[in-house]
Amino acid sequence: MNIKPLADRVLIEPISTEEKTKSGIVLPETAEKEKPEQGKVVAVGPGRPNKPINVKKGDIVLFTKYGPNEIKIDNKEYLIAREEDILAILEK
Repeated sequence: MNIKPLADRVLIEPISTEEKTKSGIVLPETAEKEKPEQGKVVAVGPGRPNKPINVKKGDIVLFTKYGPNEIKIDNKEYLIAREEDILAILEK
């Protein structure tokens, strides 16, 4: 399925943020953690008139936890967020 976000919306594939200790024990996220989430940009809308979008396909971004809308496509979960819900682009 091909999705093209509208206006200033961005389609994001969430990245798991589970942590592992040195011994290999997985520490899952807990409800009390209110940190921003991470994801990979899959598609970007055209933007608003006179306001280009600052992210591009393939960028790894931090976004607000409760801003994006969750959707499911072909049994895979994605998020659709407005550009204003994206806090930062992670660079290597």
